[in-house]
Order: sequence, then C-alpha cells, then structure tokens
Amino acid sequence: MAVAPLAPPRDLTIPEPGSTTSRGVLSAAMRRLAGDLQQCWSRPPKGARGEAGELGKLVSGTMKAAPGALISVLRRPTVGALIRCVRNESIPGREALFVALLAQTAFELGVMGTLPGPVRLRRVPAQLLSIGAQLAVQVPAGTTAVLVENGRLTIEGAGGAAMTVDLDVPAEASVERPYHPLSHDIVLALADNNPLSMEEAHPNKSGNAIALGDRPVSAWTSALGEAFALIERHLPDLRAEMDLFIHQIVPVGWDPEKHLSASYQEAIGTIYMSLHPSGMTLAEALIHEFSHNKLNALFEIDEVLENAWSPLYASPVRPDPRPLHGVLLAVHAFLPVARLYEKMIEAREPAAQNEAFLGRFAAIRRINREGAEIVLGNGKPTEIGAGLLEEIRRWDAYYARWG
Repeated sequence: MAVAPLAPPRDLTIPEPGSTTSRGVLSAAMRRLAGDLQQCWSRPPKGARGEAGELGKLVSGTMKAAPGALISVLRRPTVGALIRCVRNESIPGREALFVALLAQTAFELGVMGTLPGPVRLRRVPAQLLSIGAQLAVQVPAGTTAVLVENGRLTIEGAGGAAMTVDLDVPAEASVERPYHPLSHDIVLALADNNPLSMEEAHPNKSGNAIALGDRPVSAWTSALGEAFALIERHLPDLRAEMDLFIHQIVPVGWDPEKHLSASYQEAIGTIYMSLHPSGMTLAEALIHEFSHNKLNALFEIDEVLENAWSPLYASPVRPDPRPLHGVLLAVHAFLPVARLYEKMIEAREPAAQNEAFLGRFAAIRRINREGAEIVLGNGKPTEIGAGLLEEIRRWDAYYARWG
C-alpha cells in the first residue's frame, strides 16, 4: 500500500516540539490520494465514462498550470472523501459519487480561480460546497447543465433559462453560508457531502445527521472556540497539527449527559461532534477525533498491524469486542488526552484542582494502560507500525509511574 518511503514515526501520538512527523504522514497520504484520483478516471464506474474524460482533462490541465491548487483541493474533505469512496468498488452508488467528484473538483478550482478552462457539467449533485470560500450553491431541480468557470457559475435550466452566480463577490441570494469560523481556518459546517456520514460502527449511535440540538450557532462556535484555546495553551504543538488536518467540525446535536463524536478514514479533515456543557469534554473529544484523523492518514499508506482486523479483543472504551485496529485507535487518542490533563495540573489551572478532574485523569490512565497492554501484547506491527507501537510503549511506561 505504501506510496513513498516513510520512516517509522517517532511522535505521531504526542508531538515533540517542532515535530514534522504528522506533516510527513499527511503528505504521504495526499500523494496516495493523488494516485487514487488518477485511478478514478482511468477505471470509472460504467455510467460515468463521460465524466471520467472530463475529470482526466481537468486534472491534467490543473497539474500543468497550478499543481499546488489541485493538492489544496484534494486536502479538502469535500473532495477527498469522494475520491476515497469512489476507489472502493464495494461502496454502492459509485456512479453518482463520481459525478459529484467531478463537480466538486471543478467548483473548488473555479472558486480559487485556477481552472485551466471552463467545465460543462451535464449531471450535477444537489449542492456544491466550498469550505475555503465558506459558501454553498444549491442546484435547483430541473437544471440541465452547469458551466463552471473561474469566478463564475452558470446554471442552465429547461428552455434556455440561465442563472449566473458570481463566485468572487456572490450575491447573498445566490449562495448559502453553511460554514462558521471556529479557530484559525477550521469551521463549523452545516453542510456535509461525506457519503458515509450515516454509516455508524458504534453500537450506541445511529449515524451523524447534522443537528444543532436547538442551540444557536453562536453557542457552538463559542464553546468549541474555547476548547481549541484550552488545547493551544497546554498542547501548542498538537494544536498546530490540528490546522494541518482538520477543516470542519460537523455538529450532530446536543446532550447534557452523554457526548457523541466520530470520524472516518475516508473523510480525513472532518470531525463529527455533539455539543456538551463541559469544556473539558469538548477538548477531550477534539483531541480524540483529531488523533483518529492522524492515525487514519497513516492507515492510508500502511497497514500498521499485520493482525489489525482479527481476532477480536475486549475494548477498554467500547461495549462491543474490537479488532486491534480499533483498540489502537483508542490508545492513540487517549494518550494525548492524558497529556492535556497532566499539563493542566502542572500549570495549576483552577479547573484541574478538584477531585472530579483528578478522578477523570486516573480513569484515562487506566484506559490507556488496559488498551496498551492489549495492543503491545498482541500486535504484530509492520516496520512503520513498530515505530508507533514503540512510542505508545514509552508513554505507557511514563504514565505507569503515576500509578
């Protein structure tokens, strides 16, 4: 599966100061994704051969004129998730996904002003999304074609009627604004085109439908912004890594008791989260799901464990038995959460001085210890995976000294 030489990672779980490990993993995952894109148009679904020709022409032209723009577009989950789903021939509806892939790629390049030439789309998804420009265009029913040009979208209807959308300075009536700034370039997204968002592996969840939970957008942006700021104060190197990987947080409701979150290997760059009254719970969830994004990028280029999928083991955090792949995801995510608690105690944060906080820290260390014992005792790592497991071994020994 490897697409380029990659040294076994030393600090993919908790970055050392000035670390470039995560950047290297993400770059390798993007190189694989670029290769997958080529495979998409060379072996398209049967009903999408016309779109395949357009996609091949679009990608080749962009690579010659503005290769950096194409890589930027591929990093966005609105495009990357479609590529990773199209490459998987077991996923149903690949023809529609391919149609959406061409449209999304052309749209994002048109918004950036880097299209090598106009692209005429005969088939279009119901919406076109741009996280970078923080806008969405709804395609009306009855649309017969869409012409995408740099800075402009022309939507054609029956009888020759046409509507033009200026993408540089769009009239507010012609676009929607489903994206709301959170921290740096990360946004709260009230639109999502991940084809797998409603597929759920956790037994206590039923998908990730977008929902604000009767809370205003401002409540979400304020709470999540504070959680990001907390992470930045105590784990600045990890917070900097988040800006490499995460593009959007998709809201999935509110619950004052339980908290729900999710991420997908296909949708690197997206985190699904519910809102919760506890800022620490939100900070934990951000670190947890971001860590899944990092590890999912590594899974894009290496299996990590030769016995990742069987047999099953009791999980320290899930009620259902899990393969080592799932237990590894948990340990890799909870170790940096433990580091946040440790750093907050060290900094004498007022919130870190009560028994509930210290009890949660102890529970996280216990989860890590149990999970690490399963992974380190049973995992058969690849060469790349050996580096990751060695890092986990170091941190497991470090936290064992806390009792």
